[in-house]
Order: sequence, then structure tokens, then C-alpha cells
Amino acid sequence: MTPAVLIEKLQKRYGTVEAVKDVSFQIEPGEIFGLLGPNGAGKTTTLRCLCTLTEPDSGRIEVSGISVTEQPRLARQRLGYVAQEIALDKVLTGRELLQLQAALYHLPRAVISDRIESVLSLLGLQDYADKKTGTYSGGLKKRLDLAAGLLHQPDVLVLDEPTVGLDIESRLAVWDFLRRLREQGTTVLLTSHYLEEVDVLADRVAIIDQGVVIACGKPSELKDRVGGDRITLRIREFAPLEEAEKAKSLLQTIPTVQEVIINSSQGNSLNLVVSPQSDALLTVQKVLQEAGLPTFGIAQSRPSLDDVYLAATGRTLLDAEIAAAGTRDEKAERKKSMR
Repeated sequence: MTPAVLIEKLQKRYGTVEAVKDVSFQIEPGEIFGLLGPNGAGKTTTLRCLCTLTEPDSGRIEVSGISVTEQPRLARQRLGYVAQEIALDKVLTGRELLQLQAALYHLPRAVISDRIESVLSLLGLQDYADKKTGTYSGGLKKRLDLAAGLLHQPDVLVLDEPTVGLDIESRLAVWDFLRRLREQGTTVLLTSHYLEEVDVLADRVAIIDQGVVIACGKPSELKDRVGGDRITLRIREFAPLEEAEKAKSLLQTIPTVQEVIINSSQGNSLNLVVSPQSDALLTVQKVLQEAGLPTFGIAQSRPSLDDVYLAATGRTLLDAEIAAAGTRDEKAERKKSMR
């Protein structure tokens, strides 16, 4: 079966910055595929290359067997793209905006009216179709944006952060909509900062870090590969590294403890991988108590996608986001000082 999306050895550089170093994955028809990673990891650049908005430096990109670089016009007919930023003309009604979108896609006049009614119904927008989009709530704007991306009935719908900024009710409505799309055979590629969103929706997921795919597979399989339960431990709110190293040495001697990672960006907390369904939590507390080490906070949980990222990189996705934000702030300060 021809993959809905095929990306091999994608590379893209902006000046001295390697936005995408080596990204490869494929998406099967009719599945929801999640692209996960911190800001600056290369997710949006990958999507833009796929959607013919950015030309890659090298690599192979295909949509339903069509080369994006060699036949971009044909590839666009198979793609629907909904960017993170909602772009609506607030003086147009929802119906007028969809009519404009239909004209831009050169849809036959005979099918435009039925197509518009179909997407309005699919996204529950019938009651708002003839109201100006400037009066829409954030959730309604996102739904209209999705409707515009689906109007030409693409094989693949590409969504960049589809629920960012939405309230819980609107997020759940988008989730339900994406599940119905999958049932109808549409392939969906989405990026998200919300780990639970990807975990709940995606049939498979690729995790990108610094322009490289570091893990790819079903969420359940990726979490199983990490193995064991998780214990997050804080000796103190901000423990000295020497004390964290001492605790790590002690905890590694416990038979049910498989791995210990010191998370320096979170006050030298310790992340433990332990045998599932064991008494590891009680044993960890006992070992620390006997060694005269305090316990500021401790919790045990099943593996998550964040644990997959932590195991591959030594930091959590939140740590990576904070580091990326710090880098952006430093660059901004440098630019100010050079003026």
C-alpha cells in the first residue's frame, strides 16, 4: 500500500541554523500520526516542507505517492493544511470565507454549495455560517479553519497545534472531530504540545529533538520500550548535585530500580525507572531514610510519552521548552545590545 505520507532524510537549514537535520517517517492511509517535540525541534519546518510552503535542502517527500518537490501543484490537491495561527477575515461570514476558499482551490461550481454544507455540518457550524467571523469565539474560529482545510477533500489533513489556546470543551470537540475523520478514511498529521492529546489520539507518533527523529512507533509500544514504572523524587526543593549523586549511588543498589537519571534543570531531582507492581516506592524511602537523606517529594506513575523523551535525551519536554525559551530570550537581548 502506498503511504499517505513518506518523508526520508529531510534536511533544511536557515543560514547557520539546522532546523531539520535528518527526519524520516511514513504515515499509513487512514491513521492519525502525531509529531511531538519542543519548540525549535523542527516540527513546523517539517510540516511546511511537506505542505510545499518551504523548499527542503534535501530529502524525499511524497503525499499519496506524489513527489512534493517535483509535482507541488498536484501534491497540494491531496493536502489540507491548518496552521497554528488562525487566519480569518473578520468582515466575512463563515460561508463567505468557505466560498473564497473553494474559489482558491478551483472547485467546480456544481459541487461548491454541497461541499460547504457538508463541512459546516461536520464541524457543527450551521448556526454560525452566516455570521461574521469577527464575532466567533476561539473554538468556532478553529473549527472554521478546519472546515477550510477540508473543503477540497484532501487525502491528508496537516494540523499544526490544532488545540493550542482552546478551552477544554473546544479541545474535546476537536478530538471527537479528528476521530470521526479517521473513521471516514482521512489521514491526519498533527503536532501538539499536549502530551495527553497525542497519547489519546495518535495511532503512531514520532518524537523530534534538535531536528532529528529520536523515537517512532505506537504510543503504547514506545512506553513499553522504556520499561517499568516511574518514580519522581526530590530530596530537597533544590538539592546540591553532590547530594543528588549520593542518592543516585544508593538507589542504584536496589534490585527493583532499573535506572536513575538526575534532572539538573529541575533542582537535581531524580527520575527512577523501577520494576512494575513492586514495592520500590517504599524501598526507596527506606534507603534514603537510613542514609540520613531527606525526601522533599516523591511520586510513582506509569510511563508516559514524556518518559520516552526523557530516556532518549536526559531531559523532559518541559525542560526542553524552558531551555528553548531561554535561548530565544538571549538572542533577543543580543540583538537589542547591537542596535
